Amino acid sequence: MRTYIHRPIGEGKYPTILFYSEIFQQTGPIERAAKIMAGHGYAVLVPEVFHELNPIGTVLGYDNAGRDKGNADKSAKDVQGYDTDNAAMIAFAKQQPWYNGNIGAMGFCIGGHLAFRAALQPEIKGTACFYATDLHTQVIPNKPSQHSMDRLKDISGELLMIWGKQDPHIPAPGRAEVYKKLGDANLTFTWHEFNAQHAFMRDEGERYDPQTAMIGYQLALNLFSRTLHQ
Repeated sequence: MRTYIHRPIGEGKYPTILFYSEIFQQTGPIERAAKIMAGHGYAVLVPEVFHELNPIGTVLGYDNAGRDKGNADKSAKDVQGYDTDNAAMIAFAKQQPWYNGNIGAMGFCIGGHLAFRAALQPEIKGTACFYATDLHTQVIPNKPSQHSMDRLKDISGELLMIWGKQDPHIPAPGRAEVYKKLGDANLTFTWHEFNAQHAFMRDEGERYDPQTAMIGYQLALNLFSRTLHQ
């Protein structure tokens, strides 16, 4: 599993963030987002989320062909593959001289869901999920009793859930369902809904909202400053 590592220059030990991309893998916007977080003092690991299904280094385009391929990969990957991916990256981080012992997760779109999935691992202390797709559907995962929302008891860290109210992929009823389940499970979480579209953090294309994106980064940094610097 190719995993790109972005971290501060120089020696030192840093909190680590598992950073999950959209279905397109590490595009330019994802790399820049990871570097923003790394520039604030974090080691950021960006895995190729569909590494089993593509040649190493695959980056899909922000076009119809890329979207169709990414969605096909999303449906094809076994959900337990995400869990073993998470365990492998956590084990890798623990072996690195720059790891300070604290680890969190963050992601956009499907990556928001995969960050949520990473939160099932006991080592994850804080998780920032941006417009996480398919938490309210059965697309990921497609196995009984393995749905991320059926395993809330496994989440021990704090969650940050960020949504766009004009996002057609996660409509208001879907968001309400997720909110209720998190509350019923008595999880520690913060919830923010903005008047923004899906992918408003992506710094390419007409949906990009730079002012709201800056707020999103600040909210994530606030979460990680409290949970990964203990």
